[in-house]
Amino acid sequence: MAADEFSFFSSIEGFLAIPEEDGCTYEQAKAVVVPFGLEASVSYGHGTAEGPAAIIHASYQVELFDEELWREPVWDIGIATLKDVPVKKSIDEALSDLERITKKILDDGKFPMILGGEHSITAGSIRPFAEKYPDLVILHFDAHADLRDGYEGEHYSHAAAMRRCLDHKNVSLVSCGIRNISAGEVPFLEENRNRIHIFWAKDKHEWDIEEIVSKLRGKPVYVTFDVDGFDASLMPATGTPEPGGLMWDDAMRILRAASKVSNFVGADVNELAPLKEMHYCDFLTAKLVYKVLSYAFDGKE
Repeated sequence: MAADEFSFFSSIEGFLAIPEEDGCTYEQAKAVVVPFGLEASVSYGHGTAEGPAAIIHASYQVELFDEELWREPVWDIGIATLKDVPVKKSIDEALSDLERITKKILDDGKFPMILGGEHSITAGSIRPFAEKYPDLVILHFDAHADLRDGYEGEHYSHAAAMRRCLDHKNVSLVSCGIRNISAGEVPFLEENRNRIHIFWAKDKHEWDIEEIVSKLRGKPVYVTFDVDGFDASLMPATGTPEPGGLMWDDAMRILRAASKVSNFVGADVNELAPLKEMHYCDFLTAKLVYKVLSYAFDGKE
């Protein structure tokens, strides 16, 4: 799919199910939701290809009024939802397609919100941002460091998502909730301490939020949220549900504080693998997407 061949859901079918009379066109929208169900390198649980559709469907039940911000942020934003994009089987080709789509949205002055799919999507969506912003910071929520230099023979594996982003030398990384890192990743981490800042889940009760967001202050920030960053009790519907993770309020405190000191320029939410009769996971993810968008545009004209 070429970037100039966009096709959109009607507003009532798109993210948040906005009535047609209140919807907006792509030209009017400030944010564009991009469903991209890439699932090519998962190594344990499966089902992330169904994640984007589940998020959009669950969003129909998300209350538009935000009790924290005390308004309905959707009207400050304007959201258009791209129809499901055909995803090529080759990760290289799929990521190139996502790069072109994201670049078009970004060039049009809009906020891309990518719905995965596996976490490898970030290696494609980040490219236009790395090209545009010389001091880009990725705010990364995850159970895993994702700093492997490929995994199981796949250079763009989901397990290498942040490593591929850091191939761009102008990109730095702030990771929150990490509780899995392999011995093979540690040397790369230690060699790049100036660009990689990890806040381990084991220390979350001692985190200083100001210390976390100080790495983002005044910078353009791309948010990538792997839902396995949440504790497994909150998010079992993912490929590798991990204990010891973030609870909802943990993540919101960081996102809110980060949005106040930096400029959110784009985001992706990934690794939801919907489970039958566990709609709460789909709903939580849809609400997360809305909160990221709401924070991104809070206080902006």
